[in-house]
Amino acid sequence: MSQPIYYKTLAELSRELEEKKVSSTEIAQAFIDRTQATDGKVNAFLHHDAHDLLAQAKRSDERRATGQALSPLDGLPIGIKDAICVAGQPLTCASKMLENYVSPYDAGAVERLKAAGMLPWGRLNLDEFAMGSSTENSAFKTTCNPWNLERIPGGSSGGSAAACAAGQAIATLGSDTGGSIRQPASHCGVVGMKPTYGLVSRYGLAAFASSLDQIGPMTRTVEDAALLLQQLVWHDRRDSTSLNHAAPDYRGALSQKRETPLRVGLPKEYFGEGLSDDVRKVVDNAIGFYKSQGAQMVEISLPHSSLGLAVYYIIAPAEASSNLARFDGIRYGHRAAKADDPVEIYYDSRAEGFGPEVKRRVILGTYVLSSGYYDAYYLRAQKVRSLIRQDFSDAFEKVDVILSPVTPTPAFKRGEKINNLLEMYLCDLYTIGVNLAGLPGISVPGGFSKDGLPVGIQLIGKPLAEAELLQTAHLFEQAHDFYNQHPAL
Repeated sequence: MSQPIYYKTLAELSRELEEKKVSSTEIAQAFIDRTQATDGKVNAFLHHDAHDLLAQAKRSDERRATGQALSPLDGLPIGIKDAICVAGQPLTCASKMLENYVSPYDAGAVERLKAAGMLPWGRLNLDEFAMGSSTENSAFKTTCNPWNLERIPGGSSGGSAAACAAGQAIATLGSDTGGSIRQPASHCGVVGMKPTYGLVSRYGLAAFASSLDQIGPMTRTVEDAALLLQQLVWHDRRDSTSLNHAAPDYRGALSQKRETPLRVGLPKEYFGEGLSDDVRKVVDNAIGFYKSQGAQMVEISLPHSSLGLAVYYIIAPAEASSNLARFDGIRYGHRAAKADDPVEIYYDSRAEGFGPEVKRRVILGTYVLSSGYYDAYYLRAQKVRSLIRQDFSDAFEKVDVILSPVTPTPAFKRGEKINNLLEMYLCDLYTIGVNLAGLPGISVPGGFSKDGLPVGIQLIGKPLAEAELLQTAHLFEQAHDFYNQHPAL
């Protein structure tokens, strides 16, 4: 049975546009209708403009009618996390600090998608300034998991994952600082990819932790992730960390046959206490599948992984305190109405504009960077980060990819962990190392919990080995039908 437009893939709709079976305007209207029908339950969007999307779609149809399509993806809508700039659209970062801000320019990633003819569609909810693991820290609304509206969608890119899962967008962009693409992708049953650090331009991404942040795609299938990544990879001179790397044919790599058996690493530290039975069962099934395909399963050790959370929660808040210093009510952001002098403006504007989680991380970051504590905390954390990176380098001398859980548990109930910060932070236990080491990682739907909640598997690759990573993920996806299963909304 044919899927409705809003549950088709980028690859399918691209082909149908080429064959003139559907128009971009019809596709756009299908997503507008779907969003209007379901977002009252899901709350994935902070803002969307149906008139603007239809105008973009009309221009795309005109290009195709004259044989001037910009790429095979011309005319396909894509949702954008509301921490990534789109010219003329709100950029709130789900914070009262930027509640009325409209971006005057496009992020580098958005420029690339527009150059391919894709249509930016809406501003998707997130944890405020991307700080959180559940999208409960948004200043404006709490996004729900489309599979169970009482559960969280993950975070911080929860709106991006939920919109993709709910059929409100064919694909979306998220950002990943410690797992913020992969973790919500796992919870919502979609594909989420965090590329190698520097592979996708960070220009126009509101900075949380500059040495960790990375934009990446969230899609229905691995093939769609490959299609989007192909467009996103480029060298952007405006981003000093942007890599000058010629992208291989990611989509073509999906069907290539390996010349040697795949070696899959299983980090023993990721399969210990705290991993739920539901997640363990899904990951064990994935291990069994790769074994059946002739892969060699190799136990590896990441001995410093137990320090990953501590390192992350020193480095990330430190960088956040620096990056968010600009939002002071004078240069940028919300300005307190009743303040009488510059000092009061500064204090009151930040007190009113930032939510509790952002304040917590800014205070922590300021502390670890302060005189007398820099060496004891921040500098030491950077040294341990180097050890974590070396652990991965040593492991990749023995294996091609690493297979692990994405999260310790399936999606939890809204409000369940909001007052237990340690439990909330532990949600990122298996994803943080990838960011600290600057590696590519992908979450692929791996199955369902006993309660019917999606559970993903994580694959981690060598630096700039996205093609091999996508190929490995695609192999698993093609043998399972999870991407054709959708929530009942």
